[in-house]
Amino acid sequence: MRIGLYPGTFDPITHGHIDIIRRAAMLVDRLVIGVAINRDKGPLFSLEERVAMIEAECVSLSEQTGTEIVAHPFENLLIDCAKDVGAQIIVRGLRAVADFEYEFQMVGMNRALDDSVETVFLMAEARHQAIASKLVKEIARLGGDVSKFVTPPVQAALTERFG
Repeated sequence: MRIGLYPGTFDPITHGHIDIIRRAAMLVDRLVIGVAINRDKGPLFSLEERVAMIEAECVSLSEQTGTEIVAHPFENLLIDCAKDVGAQIIVRGLRAVADFEYEFQMVGMNRALDDSVETVFLMAEARHQAIASKLVKEIARLGGDVSKFVTPPVQAALTERFG
């Protein structure tokens, strides 16, 4: 069984994340969405809220692709999380050259820690390349329309959070 791990904070999950999840699900038999517990980033949504959003968004994706998709919170090293869930592949989404530079370093470090886990990069579709959770939160906080970037349930959660 091919198991992939797609890690991130998903604060909140965006159309860009959903695009990568859908495409990654076509490559593996089981896709684990690693929800990072990153206290340094000070997430807007709690871990439980982020996991619930991911689970809700992934039900139809799982049905469409025939791939089991599960959310898995983690606070340890990414490579250790991959071992914990039995992943042979780490999936990373790329938007721009700046993403690649950071990801290139991460791959090198992860390979040094465990060279049995491969990293696969998926380029975001052009219409999703500008989407970043940080910017979505900023637009929502300032009262802007985020409907182009997130699903209606996520938009509702953002509206509720920011009033």
